[in-house]
Amino acid sequence: MNTQKTNPLAPFLILTFIYFIVGFMTTINEQLQAPLKFAFLANAGSLKNTFITLISFFFGLGYLVNGRTGSRWVNAFGYKSTIIRGLLIMVLGLLVYLFSSWIGYKMPDATFSVGNSVIPYGFLAFVIGSFLIGSAAAIIQVVVNPYAASCQLRGTQPVQRLNILTGINSIGTTSAPFFVTLVIFSGVSIQQVEISQLLFPLSIMILCVLAVVLITKRLPIPDIENTRAVAGEKLERSIWSFRHFTLGVLAIFFYVGTEVAIGANVNLHAIELMESGHSISFFGRTDFVIGGMDLGIHALLSTLYWGGFLIGRFVSSFFSKISARTQLITTSSLATLLAIISMFTQNLWFLVAIGLLHSSMWSCIYTLSIRGLQKYTSKASGLFVSAVFGGALLALLQGGLADFFGSWRWTWILTVVCELVMLYYALWGSRMKETENLKQISS
Repeated sequence: MNTQKTNPLAPFLILTFIYFIVGFMTTINEQLQAPLKFAFLANAGSLKNTFITLISFFFGLGYLVNGRTGSRWVNAFGYKSTIIRGLLIMVLGLLVYLFSSWIGYKMPDATFSVGNSVIPYGFLAFVIGSFLIGSAAAIIQVVVNPYAASCQLRGTQPVQRLNILTGINSIGTTSAPFFVTLVIFSGVSIQQVEISQLLFPLSIMILCVLAVVLITKRLPIPDIENTRAVAGEKLERSIWSFRHFTLGVLAIFFYVGTEVAIGANVNLHAIELMESGHSISFFGRTDFVIGGMDLGIHALLSTLYWGGFLIGRFVSSFFSKISARTQLITTSSLATLLAIISMFTQNLWFLVAIGLLHSSMWSCIYTLSIRGLQKYTSKASGLFVSAVFGGALLALLQGGLADFFGSWRWTWILTVVCELVMLYYALWGSRMKETENLKQISS
């Protein structure tokens, strides 16, 4: 196995940039829900919210199905080969998006019925594309998470490196909502978007990811010792025998569940409130028009939510002396309070503020979960990433509840439950038994 003998900064920067692409594509997928609800599902009847959240569901399903595929590839082929495979799957997903848009543009009458709802075949293809993009993101994350946690950059601790990594990822998630509104749909009102507007931007995105594949093939990404099982090496115990890891997987399931639900659905809640005559203002303004283009207050909500991740991760990257456990206790407690206030006041800015608190949670939970796993780390990373399926399941569940209740208002109780699960993990679930530490066992 090749070990990391070169300067660790170079491969760390390479994977950080690729993780930016993952964040960008993840939020692009989410932010297309609102415009596609009008462009694709105008005749979906009373189940529009349920159907449109299938985009997030199938994206997360890709994590569930292929997270473990990523860890198998890492063990069999190494980090660099696995990340290139993940990027190629992303290209395939973008091609399916392009095909979906072409069908919707050229054959708008190609539809099928589900009960009283009329669904275009183009939407079905888009959902398949979401699954492929989610699969690609899962495989890439199986590489970048353990790499960042184990890469020995002088003067840093694992949670810091993960916060730096996810901070760059947040630049992608923050810029994506306005990319959808301003670049893809040219700033037109969300009710007037057309599916044909996706064709050119998707073509450019495909070319960009292909360029990244070619560049990555030429750059060094060496393996790191003691983070994966080498070929033929047998793992003596089940990864689930590590209690702190098992509960960490559960915690990340609920964390990503609420992270994605807010990011993907807060704009749908905003549209519902505006359609019912409820005013949503930003510094006294109820519109968001620049240069004659309507950027949409709903897009602003999502952008500021993901922008909170960017700010929070930048700040927390300097927390060299604050433990992951302390950070998680503080952030999950405050996020629970903000979610409750938002529900009772119907003030969506409290939900947006949770983005600042969510910013370091992934890094904290991941760091606490993989402590002492050594050669089990890559396998643990695959299972950990599979738990991102929580974002798919809870976003879809929330959409179904919104249709059932006739409103998004009380569906945010799901966020409260998720925050409490993470608080439990921080207080009790993350504690590691001495018998689980492989370093102590081997000494």
